[in-house]
Amino acid sequence: MNQDPSPFSGDHDAAPAGNDGAAPYARLTPECVLDALDSVLMPAGRRTDGRMLALNSYENRVYQVGVEDGPPLVAKFYRPERWSDEAILEEHAFVAELAAREIPAVPALVLEGRTLHSYEGFRFALFERRGGRAPDLDRSDTLEWLGRFIGRIHAVGATEPYRARPAIDIETFGYEPRAFLLEHDFVPRDLREAWRTAVDFALEGVKGAFERASEGGEIRPLRLHGDCHPSNVLWTDAGPHFVDFDDSRMGPAIQDLWLLLPGDRAGASRALADLLAGYEDFCEFEPRELHLVEALRTLRLIHYSAWLARRWHDPAFPAAFPWFNTQRYWEERVLELREQIGAMQEGPLWPV
Repeated sequence: MNQDPSPFSGDHDAAPAGNDGAAPYARLTPECVLDALDSVLMPAGRRTDGRMLALNSYENRVYQVGVEDGPPLVAKFYRPERWSDEAILEEHAFVAELAAREIPAVPALVLEGRTLHSYEGFRFALFERRGGRAPDLDRSDTLEWLGRFIGRIHAVGATEPYRARPAIDIETFGYEPRAFLLEHDFVPRDLREAWRTAVDFALEGVKGAFERASEGGEIRPLRLHGDCHPSNVLWTDAGPHFVDFDDSRMGPAIQDLWLLLPGDRAGASRALADLLAGYEDFCEFEPRELHLVEALRTLRLIHYSAWLARRWHDPAFPAAFPWFNTQRYWEERVLELREQIGAMQEGPLWPV
């Protein structure tokens, strides 16, 4: 379900686990995975057939698992101690509401009357397998189609707030990651002052962007997908479907749009116009949120470094991200932050 490393996966709410924090999935053997799934499938007269394929996911562990006399299922085992049960169930309820309204999201399956299950200290959920390809974001009609569905997601997301899940804001995605990286000495000593200066100026830029966006009224937060990048949108001949709401939280609507834009400003303006053409068929967009595009990008970049740092004790992370925490990595982050400081000083991105 989670098709690429998510920079918005660094939170760690308390949750029941009973796992070794240094190797959180050490006991999640193939036998444990299959036994866990059979514990909820067999009461419904189904069982796994022994086939199992690990899917690309770093934050959680996700597997495609064969089922006797039926199509394979996707099982997501949640990272211990990240989300509370209440937070996971809020996400499940939101996605179920979207699916009930025929919005193409993939809800957790209800088995034995619930969507969240536990086995040997691991919490997991099961999903139907949904295939697809990456969306062609160079096509105006594709972007407009995506915009319509994101608008429908947001129309539902605006009806009530999350209560157990955090928001995308400067505190949790800026100040807290900054403090973690400095307090745990991840930044090399000879780059520490340069990085601290760059991140402080960048966060001032983020603060200013949010202040500009709020002129004329507060920006209304709503329930979002939260990590709506192209890898979390799977395309078929029938159109898109959205997967992996694991990072769903409260935030501004533009968060689910800017990740679909190309890097160059002219191309981003054209793509934004196409997205909004579809989006506003179903949900009103507040233009003041356009001040937040580069600010949200900046927060994502800062948070990404802290996400890697928080997970560095997990053996899967040094193996998958060997370039993290090297001298070159932090030199590049300083330059990247300086570029973002300049980008936030430019005018907002406007659709054309």
